[in-house]
Amino acid sequence: MNKVFKALSDPTRRHVLELLRTGPMTAGELSDHFEVSKPTMSAHFAVLREADLVDAVKSGRSITYRLKMSVLEDALLSFAGVFGLKIDSNNKEGSSS
Repeated sequence: MNKVFKALSDPTRRHVLELLRTGPMTAGELSDHFEVSKPTMSAHFAVLREADLVDAVKSGRSITYRLKMSVLEDALLSFAGVFGLKIDSNNKEGSSS
C-alpha cells in the first residue's frame, strides 16, 4: 500500500491516472498534457508501474499505458479500513455504509 500512496502523492501522477480513466494512452499522448521533460514523465510512469496502478504494453517504439482500477480501488478500500470505515465497493458513488 505504501507504493500506491507514494504514487498518489504527486499531482502529475494523479493527473496521469485521471487521464487514463478515459482509456489506454501512449506515453507520448500522456506527455502531451504536461510541460515537463520526457525523462521526468518516464520517471512518473515508472513509479505508477512500480505501484501496480498501470499496465504498460510496448509495441515497437511506443508504450501504451492502461489504468488498473482494481488495484487502486483495493488500496483505497484497505486505507479506509485502517480508519474503521466500511465502504461498499459495489457502490459507485463511494458512500459509506
